[in-house]
Amino acid sequence: MAPNPSFKELIEQTSRPTLSFEFFPPKDEQSRISLNETVEELGKISPDFVSVTYGAMGSNQEASVSVVESLASRFRTIAHLTCVGSTRDNIQQLLNRYAKAGVAGILALRGDKPDNFDLLPDSDYRVALDLVNQVVLENELPVGVAAFPEKHPESPSIEHDIMVLKLKQDAGAEFAMTQLFFSLESYVSFVSSARNAGVTIPIIPGVMPVNNVKKVMRMAEMSGATVPQSLATELSGASSEVEAQKIGMDFTVELAAKLLKVGAPGLHIFTLNHYRAATEVARAVGLC
Repeated sequence: MAPNPSFKELIEQTSRPTLSFEFFPPKDEQSRISLNETVEELGKISPDFVSVTYGAMGSNQEASVSVVESLASRFRTIAHLTCVGSTRDNIQQLLNRYAKAGVAGILALRGDKPDNFDLLPDSDYRVALDLVNQVVLENELPVGVAAFPEKHPESPSIEHDIMVLKLKQDAGAEFAMTQLFFSLESYVSFVSSARNAGVTIPIIPGVMPVNNVKKVMRMAEMSGATVPQSLATELSGASSEVEAQKIGMDFTVELAAKLLKVGAPGLHIFTLNHYRAATEVARAVGLC
């Protein structure tokens, strides 16, 4: 079980920024070995919490739940949970399993529309707010939600996203974690607008170390995150993969440091199940 303070107390504390890491469930034996090594190495840093992703429509359900159950006995563990294409009974069964495992909280997400669907599949859930309501009303688990500094891909505007975030807060969400972004200004502007709209919960920035340039650029394209032109130009002009990695990591560390300087409540580092880059960022900004 997670040690004191509780997760709710942790995210509300103001004495220092939190450090956390995101993992995803392994798809094969080699990726399982990589995940285990990453967990062991990052565990030495003593993160404040960790999170585990969950595929839309439960595409990696059993693997994700297994990782959550394993980690929850060692770390405060946030279980991502998507509800697209799901029934309330199925989701409740998962929530019961997570509660039994001692998770620190749930990150309530709608989930992406599957590639082979023109419209959202049949479901007991229309939006993530439906899942937030279920977790809050029927389960004694802290619940967090996603935030989109550069707008959700399906949203008409950032203003709409902030309105939805406020509705989730009003329903009982206790924290938010952002999706991938590369611009300090995007985060600062989003948080400022959210505060003006009455959002008071912590908004923890998600940071992606740019150490595997091709993979990170592909993820940015898929998520709609804007890569600064200056970074793209530097990376394209790199004479080698090693130089590109250095450019990317220097950029990541600078962004992370600036996020903390402007008052971000912590850093949630997307590890991609590799520990070296995540460790480098955490150490460079003084979080370990």
